[in-house]
Amino acid sequence: MRDILPDLRARCSDGIPFALATVVAVHGSAPRDPGAVLAVDAAGTVVGSVSGGCVEGDVYEVAREVLAGAGPRVVSYGISDDEAFGVGLTCGGTIEILVRAYATAAEREDLAAVLDLIAADLPVAEATVLSGAAETGARLVVRPALAADSRDIPGIHDIPGTFGTLGSEGLDAAVSDDARGLLAQGHTGIQWYGAHGQRRMQEVAVFVRTYAPPPRMLVFGAIDHAAATARIGSFLGYRVTVCDARPAFATRERFPTADEVVRAWPHAYLESTEVDARTVICVLTHDPKFDVPLLAAALRTPAAYIGVMGSRRTHRDRLARLRAAGVDEAHLARLASPVGLDLGARTPEETAVSIAAEIIQHRWGGTGRPLGELSGAIHHPGGPTGTR
Repeated sequence: MRDILPDLRARCSDGIPFALATVVAVHGSAPRDPGAVLAVDAAGTVVGSVSGGCVEGDVYEVAREVLAGAGPRVVSYGISDDEAFGVGLTCGGTIEILVRAYATAAEREDLAAVLDLIAADLPVAEATVLSGAAETGARLVVRPALAADSRDIPGIHDIPGTFGTLGSEGLDAAVSDDARGLLAQGHTGIQWYGAHGQRRMQEVAVFVRTYAPPPRMLVFGAIDHAAATARIGSFLGYRVTVCDARPAFATRERFPTADEVVRAWPHAYLESTEVDARTVICVLTHDPKFDVPLLAAALRTPAAYIGVMGSRRTHRDRLARLRAAGVDEAHLARLASPVGLDLGARTPEETAVSIAAEIIQHRWGGTGRPLGELSGAIHHPGGPTGTR
């Protein structure tokens, strides 16, 4: 959704009807994850993608039908389907796609509220009925209480905590509770309920799409490697902060792609800023007077990944200093040091790719080995291991 956020907001504000196709489930190898979207407006203009080109042509025709009044539909494509094979889904997986229209002003207004929250980097979850005893396409929007720092965002507090309905009070209550839980974890997926929200029943399938603020990447040490790491962090969708105590190095000019550049002692800044289970920390200072207090603080946080630059000798010396500072072995085992995967990297940019590769591996539980040496599904099943 974030990929085409400006396009969708423009269509809502300009009163342009459109249909939105959303990937709600994938099985086996599939090119896009649940939540990927494609929009088709009344003029036939297409933005977004649900399969990287495999089934877009057929989804386009379904979207046109839905926009013309056919009603919301869930369509499925897979390797065993002649139709799907004909439109190019030959990668061995199956995908399920919900297609629904935003044809009326009220429908676009409701969606616009969600888009405003996403644009403001505020958490929100959108639940949509896929099948069963409730009406396909019925929609409920849920968000947690707004943080105090959101008070200055125009119009945000006019958006209610929940709006829409899935058809029954009990179902709305059950889905609202689950949606807030999924939002806290950063998970998206299909949930099953009874017609009135009963647990452990499979009468109603509900797709819950969560939109959490971008995860943070904290880069400590304003060196050339940090500039390259900040660039690739932004590319991967992180909100990047670069921190260094030296004013001559921690400048906006040196880190134009970072979301913020902070001049402060690294450990003091880390202790004062928010770190959650999706945050990744990259310590590139390799200077004991910075590293030891910073890493001692980092290891007290729930950060998903803590990578530390330095040679193996530096790493051994660093571990000794941290043990002397009272850090136990269980915490020391969390350190990814020396940082990165073995790619043979030489330049700062290549090193940044190596660091990014290790972060991705940690996030999804990959092996780090060449895919050509492995068998089975390319895409790992299930959710991330720590960052989402």
